[in-house]
Amino acid sequence: RRSRLADRELFNLGITFTVYSDRDAIDRVLPFDVIPRILTVRDWDQIRRGVEQRVTAINLFLRDIYNTGHIFRDGIVPEELVKGNPQYRPEMEGFVPPKGVYAHIAGIDIVRNDAGGFMVLEDNARTPSGVSYVIENRHLMMRAFPDLAEGINIADVDDYGRQLAKALQAVAPAKIAQPNTVVLTPGVYNSAYFEHIFLAREMGVPLVEGRDLVVENDRVFMHTTAGLKPVHVIYRRIDDDFLDPKAFRKDSMLGVAGLFAAYRKGNVTLANAVGTGAADDKAIYAYMPRLIRYYLEQDPILNNVETHICREKEGLSYTLDNLDKLVTKPVGGS
Repeated sequence: RRSRLADRELFNLGITFTVYSDRDAIDRVLPFDVIPRILTVRDWDQIRRGVEQRVTAINLFLRDIYNTGHIFRDGIVPEELVKGNPQYRPEMEGFVPPKGVYAHIAGIDIVRNDAGGFMVLEDNARTPSGVSYVIENRHLMMRAFPDLAEGINIADVDDYGRQLAKALQAVAPAKIAQPNTVVLTPGVYNSAYFEHIFLAREMGVPLVEGRDLVVENDRVFMHTTAGLKPVHVIYRRIDDDFLDPKAFRKDSMLGVAGLFAAYRKGNVTLANAVGTGAADDKAIYAYMPRLIRYYLEQDPILNNVETHICREKEGLSYTLDNLDKLVTKPVGGS
């Protein structure tokens, strides 16, 4: 009964996501499991440290491939594997965003193995989504099962918006005392539009579309009823291709003309940075343990799911011999 009431509340609140491949059921209500997954303090400490380590390596990797290229010269990752990826953006070469942060928000997919240990299944560094569903799931659990939480010290998730706003303000262009942040959405038909609204509300910042912004003299402004208002940080939920018709796809109706030039001039910060997709390709995932050791001189706290690199003789041989038992994934930005 409580599960049915919870599903009804999710529907009434409009907490849905879109499945573009399903013609008969485009908007789906967020699945709600009435049996919570318990993470102990020790569990969470391992996850936190492992994710921080991994995202640090991802940011160092992105800075390296777009600037010095040490990892290519040292033979850790094949250069053609990275630069042949459609998500690699030559336009970012020679440019370092504020404080060297490329992936401000990352979605690290974690699973348990058969022994109960945590492993990373996938890295998402472009425009990761899903955190709003985590928070709404917690809120709904507390409303549907208040008796379940009695006498239990449960870690809070309600400060995510404040933490995100603080993190974005920290990477604003230099010498901006009170930076203005916005969330840039493709619009109401995007699969994660509910989350865009949610995050803007949680941070207390405007939710805008490309048509709400304008670039003048390499500076970004937002149209308001009181005139143009400067924008210093954009949490963008638009893919690189559609971000700026002057720099990328000329037929894009979602982005802002001149935005990338303003970004390169250091007048606005984009989160995540352009070109972060080069780090979350399925092929680069296989090299992540090596990246962590190369950049941080540490062993991974969270291991990958067992993965074989087919460009290497041993990996190819094993894969061909066991293909019927393995999961294969396309690479190159797919």
